Amino acid sequence: MKKQQGFTLIELLIVVAIIGILATIALPQYSKYQARSKVTAGLAEISALKVPFEDTINQGTAPSLANVANGTTATSNCTLAVTGTAATGEGSITCTLLNAPGPVLGRTVTLSRSGAATGNTSGVWTCATTVNSDYAPRGCTASGA
Repeated sequence: MKKQQGFTLIELLIVVAIIGILATIALPQYSKYQARSKVTAGLAEISALKVPFEDTINQGTAPSLANVANGTTATSNCTLAVTGTAATGEGSITCTLLNAPGPVLGRTVTLSRSGAATGNTSGVWTCATTVNSDYAPRGCTASGA
């Protein structure tokens, strides 16, 4: 009798089934990872604007895209918006997510600065986002459903 060489059909089917099971576990986790990464990238982009925002407030000028983000209105991750009042020091920097996976596309990440009207917490930055808490970066309050 000849010695068997190669794999049997059953062995190949078992390998295909195992790969299928692993894929059903891995793909949803990867999708969640992609969404979280996009939200975190948006937060990183607007976090970089905190220093120019503070500088603008300290100069007594109302923050805007022109003087905080050098007129940049969008990046590869965000459409940017800046609001604020020089008199109170309050304001916000908002990122509306672009080119993102479905669960986070069009959602916002906002860094808000407290001002003189909030008493002893003047100059404190807080993060809030409209994405689901599953995708929110650590330290950001999620208000998404």
